[in-house]
Amino acid sequence: MKKTFGILILLIGFSLNAQTKSELQKHYEDFYQEMRAQGDVNGVINALTHLNVISPSKERKDTLAYVYANNNQHLQALNTIGIEKNDSDSDMAVQVKAVSLKALNQPKRAIEQFEELFKRNPNPYLAYELADLKIQTGDNTGAEKNIEYGIANAKDDMKYAFYERQQPYEVPIRAAFLHLKGLAKYNGNKEDIDAAVAIIDEALALDPNFNLASLSKQALVARKNPPPAAENEE
Repeated sequence: MKKTFGILILLIGFSLNAQTKSELQKHYEDFYQEMRAQGDVNGVINALTHLNVISPSKERKDTLAYVYANNNQHLQALNTIGIEKNDSDSDMAVQVKAVSLKALNQPKRAIEQFEELFKRNPNPYLAYELADLKIQTGDNTGAEKNIEYGIANAKDDMKYAFYERQQPYEVPIRAAFLHLKGLAKYNGNKEDIDAAVAIIDEALALDPNFNLASLSKQALVARKNPPPAAENEE
């Protein structure tokens, strides 16, 4: 009799625990939908974190990491899904890893993830990210391949956004690629500044308000024609 009673108590405990877990999950699913409707990012993060504890899911982890990354919380995003390159990752997970690693100044690791994205869905925007990162890491040959792909596949309505000024602005993506091509040209032969400037001038011809290209041109011209004071110091 005692043994039967003990088993009954145990079964009741399991049932109550399952019911409580189910109710909690329903509560946080409703909470998540409400926070989304209100545009409350912290509330969304809170709800997804609880749901991942109650009922772990790869899809929810990816979504949580995406929300973190979209909120510029890149370290938290990577802590959620890791930094390793996995062929089984969803497109969302690879995108989060790529963007967050770039934001955290890890260009070599970011390149791995952008290469995976490009393999799955080649397009000029991903080619630009790869070319930019490869120039930063000294892979001039790799950058030039991505640049040529980007120029060949860029459409007239494609724009790329820049944020080095207080007010963000957009330029034709073909101009953005020509700017990178000029930088790559200079990196390949630092003696031939004129050739690099000529390519950057092509970018400026497409968009005279391309501020970053103007700054690059000024820097290159200054290297070619340093002021007298700089010459004396040398």
